[in-house]
Amino acid sequence: MLLSENIRGEAMLARIVSLFAPEVRESADTRDERLRLATCVILLETAGADNEFSPGECEHIVATLKTRFSLVQDDAEELIRYAEARRAESSDLWKFTNMINQSCSNDEKFDILREVWRVIYADGTLDGHEDYLVHKLATLLNLNHPRLIEAKMAVLAEMRA
Repeated sequence: MLLSENIRGEAMLARIVSLFAPEVRESADTRDERLRLATCVILLETAGADNEFSPGECEHIVATLKTRFSLVQDDAEELIRYAEARRAESSDLWKFTNMINQSCSNDEKFDILREVWRVIYADGTLDGHEDYLVHKLATLLNLNHPRLIEAKMAVLAEMRA
């Protein structure tokens, strides 16, 4: 790894860690970092809902983070490591979905919900725990049942195409 990439990765980690400091003032960068973290946590929670984190799910999460947030591979992997730690410390998903609710429009939340469905179907099956979780996430993101089904159908149509 190049020194500049390592420094950039350390800087990204420092910014993410600072998000939870009480004296942080909300800025566009802070909101973006919180959104990255919250989205990553939700995708990781989805991947682990069936107690099996498949390579396909992992690859999809990394690709999503790289595309959605313009990250390089190392930064996406660092974000995943950090999100896994924050996820393990949290007793629920409300804190993370609240970050998304504060930062995103309904259309952006709908896009995140489609990513959740893509993670679910990355291994080709819908488990009962995954179904429960996606319904819970839709509720926490203030998206109604028709939007939940619309997101699911859109992802299934993509998979058939």
